[in-house]
This record gives sequence, C-alpha cells and structure tokens, in this order.
Amino acid sequence: QVQLVESGGGLVQAGGSLRLSCAASGSVFRIGDMAWYRQAPGKERDLVATIRSGGSTTYVDSVKGRFTISRDGAKNMVYLQMNSLKPEDTAVYYCNANIRNTYYASYKTSWGQGTQVTVSS
Repeated sequence: QVQLVESGGGLVQAGGSLRLSCAASGSVFRIGDMAWYRQAPGKERDLVATIRSGGSTTYVDSVKGRFTISRDGAKNMVYLQMNSLKPEDTAVYYCNANIRNTYYASYKTSWGQGTQVTVSS
C-alpha cells in the first residue's frame, strides 16, 4: 500500500511564497510521473505542474515563471515552490504520482489528501 502525504500549505499574503512537499511512503518500487493539482471552492480539480521521471517539467500557463516543480528520487518526494502568489492561487493542492509498488506491478495512480493554500489580498 502506498501513501502520499502533502505538507507546507498555509496562509500567505499576495506576493509571498510557499513551498509544498509531498512524500510517498509504503511499498514503493518505482515512481513515474509526479504532479501537483489544485481545486478551488466550487471548481474542478486542475493540473498545475508535472515532472516526469527523467526530470522534464510542464506547467499550466497561469503559474509559469512563478511556480517550480522538483523531485528527489532518493527520498520519494516531490515539491512545489510557489512564488509571487496571487489570491487566485487559493485552493487545496493535491499531490499525484504514478507508482509501481513491486517489480512485477504496473503503475497505479495515487493521490494525497490535499493541503490548503490561502493567499490574501
């Protein structure tokens, strides 16, 4: 069984920064793509940033130049550095990862429980 646990959310003023972390634990053999999603109140969950196992990254246009996704393979962690935060970045942020839990298993998608980010104007 695999668990993803996010941390680092909180309340920040517009223009401030936060760093989100997500740790994968349990039976982890290999991790493929990892990503951050966010869901604002009353809205759908949207993809924010993705990082592939080889390190290539993609971002939604609204966060390009402000957010940076990174990963630490040795620690089974993914991070989201968020700078120049805006009130419209307020949402619950979710970690997502494709994980093989044994050599013989296929990749399965796991989700964290979410961490709240609130940006005040």
